[in-house]
Amino acid sequence: MLNVFSLENETALITGGGTGLGLGIARCFVEAGARVMISGRRREKLEEAAQELGPSAGWILQDVRDPAQNQAVAEEVRKRLGSISILVNNAGIHLKKSAVEHTPEEFESVLQTHVVGAFGLTRAVLPEMLEQGRGNILFIASMASLFGLPNVVAYSAAKAAYLGMVRSLAVEVSPRGVRVNAIAPGWIESDMMRAALSNDPARSRKILGRTPLKRFGDADDIGWAATYLCSRAAGFVTGVVLPVDGGASIGF
Repeated sequence: MLNVFSLENETALITGGGTGLGLGIARCFVEAGARVMISGRRREKLEEAAQELGPSAGWILQDVRDPAQNQAVAEEVRKRLGSISILVNNAGIHLKKSAVEHTPEEFESVLQTHVVGAFGLTRAVLPEMLEQGRGNILFIASMASLFGLPNVVAYSAAKAAYLGMVRSLAVEVSPRGVRVNAIAPGWIESDMMRAALSNDPARSRKILGRTPLKRFGDADDIGWAATYLCSRAAGFVTGVVLPVDGGASIGF
């Protein structure tokens, strides 16, 4: 029965896979039997992560903000590991400022990374998935996709955009065998979360106060949820946004 959760014979590309949630997803995918390529902008982090992941993993430099790289990265992954059957759009940046302090250039940069970059890479891998009649595309959304958070207007706009992309893509491509889903992580121990909560103990207490499980999550919590959504166990699941948040989105 556990075989329905296996990712054997799957090839996954995970953006932002050198650290944090991306590395947690990659770790779980490898344990589930997948071949994994992690991408990102920092060579040293990617090399360290790939060494930790073992022989089933490779790495490739990629800046998702550069549209010209998308097709080249997809082709390089196919050359080294085989046809991409799983894409995880995880790469992102965080910007914590009041709305009036956000410059238009900063706002555009956040959207370029999260939204335009994810769409461009999705567009690069989707034709082969459709041709083969199978595949999974996963977007890493956020609590900011679900409710209002202060001082992160650009990040919130980007993560809310993911929900529209997931739903539109799911109804368009799922009839041809490609499932599209999202995970909305709660507050997960990571460099990005620590930056978001830095020098703000009151906010940390507020988050834990409304989280029924009374703890922050870890990267593997997201990794195993991603494994489920990309496995045969979720074969009838598409177009969903799965909160993995310790109950924070329903807590009070």
